Amino acid sequence: MAGAHEVHTVTGGRALLGSTRVPGDKSISHRALLLAALAEGTSTISGLSTGEDVVCTRRAIEILGAEVIGVGTEVTVQGGRSRLSAPERPIDLGNSGTGMRLLAGVVATVPGVTHLTGDASLCTRPMDRVAVPLALMGAQVEGAGDRCLPPIAVSGGALVGIDYTPPMASAQVKGAILLAGLDADGETVVREAVATRTHTEDMLAEAGANIEVEVWGSGRIIRLRRSALAPVTHSVPGDPSQAAFWVVAGVVVPASRITVEDVHLGPERIGFLEVLRRMGADLVVDATQGGHSGSITVGYSTLVGTTVEAAEIPSLDEVPILAVAAMAAAGTTRFRDVGELRVKESDRLEGTARLVRAFGGRADIEGEDLLVTGGAGLTHGAIDAQGDHRMAMAAAIAAAACPAATGATDTYGASGATVITGWESVATSYPDFAYTLDQLAGGPR
Repeated sequence: MAGAHEVHTVTGGRALLGSTRVPGDKSISHRALLLAALAEGTSTISGLSTGEDVVCTRRAIEILGAEVIGVGTEVTVQGGRSRLSAPERPIDLGNSGTGMRLLAGVVATVPGVTHLTGDASLCTRPMDRVAVPLALMGAQVEGAGDRCLPPIAVSGGALVGIDYTPPMASAQVKGAILLAGLDADGETVVREAVATRTHTEDMLAEAGANIEVEVWGSGRIIRLRRSALAPVTHSVPGDPSQAAFWVVAGVVVPASRITVEDVHLGPERIGFLEVLRRMGADLVVDATQGGHSGSITVGYSTLVGTTVEAAEIPSLDEVPILAVAAMAAAGTTRFRDVGELRVKESDRLEGTARLVRAFGGRADIEGEDLLVTGGAGLTHGAIDAQGDHRMAMAAAIAAAACPAATGATDTYGASGATVITGWESVATSYPDFAYTLDQLAGGPR
């Protein structure tokens, strides 16, 4: 990661025009690497995310014994269970909660003790949500305190299948259980009351796993039996959670029109689009490849507040940037049942409220709900992203939507500029974000 407490300044007053692509989907990239490590033979991955989170997962499978060849977005992976063993040194997952939780499921099947660690932010994120089901399967996961905070030690070996209903909507928990279930006796069953992103089960099926999925109310039941995976070729589409920043930018920055190309359009990943449509966004989706990916075109729009249910955006990743849209909307937007934001890369519930207030908006937290009252216009401020990439990028889009003041410069703290501290966190998922923002704004001043 870049140097600590990196500062970035964004000036407003320029329309954002043109088309762009976002990094490869981070969720798919993590899983593609992990499944390639488990598959017997050579897998090929293109479009891989180059963010530091995914780089950490690549290093992790290399430390376990897989061979990864290539740089950047195109790699081949020589995998297989016979290659994998518990390493003597800890595996550092950086800032990636997804990487740590999914990898815990993988190493639960590897005999011996594997130690997983990460940066200061990751070491505040609870791992009990995967430790509990993995323990029921026969692994042992040890961390600090009741919430099993990292660093964690995973003792792997002989596992048995379980029938488990996660207490929260979490594709990470589901993924960890299924990855462990690949080498467990009997049947592994995950019941999710709220449907979460289907990447793990879809990619397992593609690799030949013995897996079945059925509808269960508004969620799903996934059944898996011990399986050997075949190597596959993955083409990773653009990350919709990253596309959400440019979609909201196109809607809230005056006179803007943006097309984001080659975005993954899985239904559990694009709930933010329906939220924006309800708010009045000028938004067109052009799906290709059987509807699995496509382009999203948006233009500047007059917005009104709405109610956003947590089930519409199960990961809650888009709440900070949707709060920027809510600031630009007339009336109040209520984000319901979003308390899970408290245990993301930072406390995103409090952080999103601070973000709104920093730009002159009103934000209130009522229990598990976040209320954002907009319509007053955005004004430049200063914000500390506190090591959270999504908070930093949301702040940059809010700053771009602010009007430019007469004589505005890029000097830190100058009138007409927003100062964002903690910009180094953006490298975890979207290293070229600042460059793309400048290009859409017509190039750097």
